[in-house]
Amino acid sequence: MNVAETLKNTKETLFSFELLPPLKGKNIEDLYKSIDPLIEFNPLNINITYHQQESEYRKLENGLMERKIIRKRPGTVALSAAIQHKYDVTVVPHMICGGFTKEETEDVLIDLNFLGMNNLLVLRGDPQKGQRFFIPENGGHEHTLSLVEQISNLNEGIYLDREIKNPQPTNFSIGVAGYPEKHYEAPNMDNDIHYLKAKIEAGADYIVTQMFFNNAKFFEFRDRCRAEGITVPIIPGLKPITTLKDIEMLPRIFHVEIPNELVKQIDKCKTNVEAKQIGVEWAVMQSKELKEAVVPAIHYYTIGISDNIKKIAEGVF
Repeated sequence: MNVAETLKNTKETLFSFELLPPLKGKNIEDLYKSIDPLIEFNPLNINITYHQQESEYRKLENGLMERKIIRKRPGTVALSAAIQHKYDVTVVPHMICGGFTKEETEDVLIDLNFLGMNNLLVLRGDPQKGQRFFIPENGGHEHTLSLVEQISNLNEGIYLDREIKNPQPTNFSIGVAGYPEKHYEAPNMDNDIHYLKAKIEAGADYIVTQMFFNNAKFFEFRDRCRAEGITVPIIPGLKPITTLKDIEMLPRIFHVEIPNELVKQIDKCKTNVEAKQIGVEWAVMQSKELKEAVVPAIHYYTIGISDNIKKIAEGVF
């Protein structure tokens, strides 16, 4: 299924969600336990996040430092294939710039194409752990735009290896991220939307937003995109509050604003269980308003927790 085409043609608001791959050494059955409760809501797709490898420096006996690459989670190709095979559901793996050369990126894309996984969410990715700024691999992509261009080239049958005879075009549907409260590195919203439009012009088919807790932020973002000539589907992304600390942690990590009314409600909670319930109620309220506004889908960030997403889906879909 082509996610972009489905989004363009749907007559109702669809449901989708994102999963964090398990840590290395964990059983895939643990991941299935997060998926099982949500399958009944007929998800449009399941997104699988990807996190670049981390570097660790260890001192050798001779006093020199050795750099060791640590991969804490499995790759998205095998994981996406396993989920798609088990549930017969469209899986959207994340493709990121960080940690890959352009050649390595092409190899992953070829593998995904062979497996029939032709939907991607394309992102730059976060800076490596301990780094303030994003640093691409030598020979890798510095920005999402050039990664979108590489994938679009493959869709035209243009490979990095120009010696390939009769190259076959791929058929990737490309989603990209949007930021209702702007990306934290963008100097202003106009600049942020300018580069978002460039990604659409380069071949991206739809937009999934960063989390937000005030729907007015989303509607304003959508209106600004439309005013700039961005016509592709725009999918709101929601992350329900799950702990008391979220109202401090989420603004710091994701650079989003928590409405004062939600902060007041969480402040009254004594336990994480109470805070999680408030998170469900707030997300249901947001989702119903978004659904009434006829958004093509609502995307939920689970962070590996699905019981609250199930409650939200029960109240909305």
